[in-house]
Formats: sequence, C-alpha cells, structure tokens
Amino acid sequence: MDRRGNVKIAVLIKQTPDTAELPKVSADEVRTGDVKAAMVINPWDEFAAEEAVRLDERFGAETVAITLGGPEATDALKHALAMGVAGAKRIDDSQLPDGDIWLTATLLAAAVQAEGEVDLVLTGKQSVDENSGSVHVGVAQKLGYPLLTNVVEIQEVEGGQVRAVRLVDGARETVQVPLPAVISVGKEINEPRYPSFMGIRKASRAQIPTLTPEELGVAVPDSHVRWDRIRKPEERKTQVQIFDGATVEEKAAKLVDALLAEKVI
Repeated sequence: MDRRGNVKIAVLIKQTPDTAELPKVSADEVRTGDVKAAMVINPWDEFAAEEAVRLDERFGAETVAITLGGPEATDALKHALAMGVAGAKRIDDSQLPDGDIWLTATLLAAAVQAEGEVDLVLTGKQSVDENSGSVHVGVAQKLGYPLLTNVVEIQEVEGGQVRAVRLVDGARETVQVPLPAVISVGKEINEPRYPSFMGIRKASRAQIPTLTPEELGVAVPDSHVRWDRIRKPEERKTQVQIFDGATVEEKAAKLVDALLAEKVI
C-alpha cells in the first residue's frame, strides 16, 4: 500500500556559529546574534533533518524545515533542502527582542500550526550556541502536543501513534504516544548524509517564503529576558602529578596518599 504523504513532518532548525572554527566573539555579538563567524545549520538539528528525510523514505511523508532568523538563516534551510527535506519557511526576527526563548517557541509553534495538520515536529536536543535545550519544550507546550526527548530511534509511525526509543539515564526506553507529537532527537539516532551535488544545486535555486510575526498572528511583547552581562569564564590553573614507582602497587599507594592529602578521598 502506498502511504506516501500520509505523514506531515515539520523540522525546526537553527543557524549557529561553526564551532569547528572556535571564533573569538564579544559579549555584544553574542547578545545581538551578530557573530562574525562562519554560520552553519545547528549540528543537533542536522540529525533531526536527516531523520525527517529517512521517515519520508520509509513511510512516505511531507516534510518542511522551519527556522527563526534573518535572511542569512536561509543558508541553514537550504542545507536541509539539499539533504532532502521538501520545503522550507523562515520566520523573520528583525523586529524581535534578543534572547527570549519563550517568544522563539511561540513563533515556531505558530509556524507549525500555519502548516496545517502536522503529525510530527522534529528538532535537535539543543543548539550549540545557547545550549538551553528548552525551545522544543516550549513548542510542545504551545501546541499542546506530547513531547519525547532524547530520542535515538523512531520505530513506527502508524495508526495515529508514534513508537520511539529514548535514552533515559543510560537506559533505553521504548514509548508510544499519540500523534501529533514533538520529538527532540539525540546524535545516536542516525548519521546525517552529506548533500549530493544535485541536492545542493536544487536547494541553491529554491525560493524560501518569509513569514512575519504579524502574519502568524503573534503579537511581539516586551521581552521578559534581559542580557545584563556576558563574560568569558576565568581560566583555572591545574597541576599535573605523575607518580613513579617500581610496581603498580607502589604507584597506586602514592596516588592514594596524594588524594588523601588533597582531601579528595
């Protein structure tokens, strides 16, 4: 039986600095998001985009990637398109206050609702720039959908249900919840594909619609978040000791003496 298109999936992604470059940024750049560094799709969200494509290949699905950001964020969306996600939408953030996670979740949820009957909302477990891991929680709350976190396998999407495996304190838990649902994925779920040349070429020509908060019916309030101070962590000096000895027992004894002296044990 052909089930293609029976499932609709929204993938929430973010554009973040390329951590491989280890950029030096100022506090103002972090606060405003105007970071002078190479920008890429958030690595955690790349796993979510890959899983959306795989679900399309397995079960048949309609997929769309959604992000909140400026015009430069279309690069992250085009990466998702090049991987195989079918469509993309960008929510313009030019008039939004900085750093308000609840407002971010509200707008993303509104964009999901604007897509119609979405069955699954996929997202990475966190972003590499803020590491809050809370946006998908807010999205699920605003949508009223059940939330599964740290998912490492989606086994089945059928009969109005999704069955998945998630990591909980090192154990694997198999759970089943009704659709629609929000799922945040861990890196163990898959290995993201490298976009093909044809995929990159097609994505480069894609016209990505832009949505405004007004079009989504979201009034932009004064932010409840204020960035007062951002600073680089102070460097901590450490000392390394190497214990020698004729035997393993002698080395271990010296190690124990040192730990006792430092009141570690």
